[in-house]
Amino acid sequence: MAGLAQKTIESEVEEIRDELPDLLVDELKENLVQLSEERAITHDQLDEIIDLVKQSYEDSLVQPGEAVGTVAAQSIGEPGTQMTLRTFHHAGVAELDVTLGLPRLIEIVDARRSPDNPLMEIHLKEEYASDREKARDFAQKIEMLSLEDAVTRTETDLINMEFVVNLDRNQLQNKDLKPSDVKEILKDEIGTEVIAQGFKLRVKPESPSPPDLRRVVAKAKEVQLGGVEGIERVVVKAEGGEYVLYTEGSNLTEILPLPEVDASRTTTNHVREIEDGLGIEATRNSIINETRNTLEEQGLDVDVRHIMLVADAMTHTGELRQIGRHGISGEKASVLARASFEVTVKHLLQASARGETDQLDGIAENVIAGQPIPLGTGSVELEMSEGNKSGRE
Repeated sequence: MAGLAQKTIESEVEEIRDELPDLLVDELKENLVQLSEERAITHDQLDEIIDLVKQSYEDSLVQPGEAVGTVAAQSIGEPGTQMTLRTFHHAGVAELDVTLGLPRLIEIVDARRSPDNPLMEIHLKEEYASDREKARDFAQKIEMLSLEDAVTRTETDLINMEFVVNLDRNQLQNKDLKPSDVKEILKDEIGTEVIAQGFKLRVKPESPSPPDLRRVVAKAKEVQLGGVEGIERVVVKAEGGEYVLYTEGSNLTEILPLPEVDASRTTTNHVREIEDGLGIEATRNSIINETRNTLEEQGLDVDVRHIMLVADAMTHTGELRQIGRHGISGEKASVLARASFEVTVKHLLQASARGETDQLDGIAENVIAGQPIPLGTGSVELEMSEGNKSGRE
């Protein structure tokens, strides 16, 4: 028996475009066309498949009036009680610590400016990803080198009032630096006299006093000589037929423009850096991915729609906000809702001083007031009206 033609299948699927999301319709059409090339599909079979897809889609929708926020909080919070409270080594990568479990989940929803263990996964373009030596050379190029890491010996000379530094020849060669380069960097960063004698540098404070010398020593040790700021360590790992770099520390805005880097696949777990460098939409995606990965690493299965709701709440204003007293919970319009979360007295005093009025539109404030709560996403407020004398409404 002859099967349906490709054009017929596409035409039939197009008829339900108004009933299903475009992405689902396009995927269904593609899969049915592919199936028709492998085996014949009858009209009855096509109708049955389309009906099943429509039914599955309708079953997946949230019922009108469902308290999606409460369900999302329960669905993420309940598995969260099973999460560990430890910091682990990154799977398969030595010497790099990555925060997992509950501490990582808290980091994400707190939208912290500086996570405990910032980490980047840097993918390289084919020329570098396939060559171990080139990948290692690039890793050395971006690994940050401070003066403290580039010396074999230091001495604080209180008699001559100078800071004496013996430079490490190998470390300088790795960064293609000469002692004269280090001298100029120190002069620019510290603004004091630097005398170079081969691989020995003498750094003198502006005034010959012990306090000034101590300040010069502290500042000199932190001077960055090479690499990318924030990238403290880089590990090269063979993965999926290519070499990938894992970094301790993160600096997305400086790493992405480098010609060796495949920017489309390079990621960081530093959500704030993503907001600063790539914008709010990328930040939302990062929150979703980081939260899913954190839960999945603990063997917890949470529907992505709950996580997406949290990400939407944190980013819908156009900037990243934490879920807490300094973010979403502390910025609610309702005085009673803010007071019910944290620092109750402060919120009540400030609202009284400003003469605020609570309209009792939300859930928390109505619970406090002992009134019916307006619960349920998609709920509407309709009232039956009595007909007039003519029978018309």
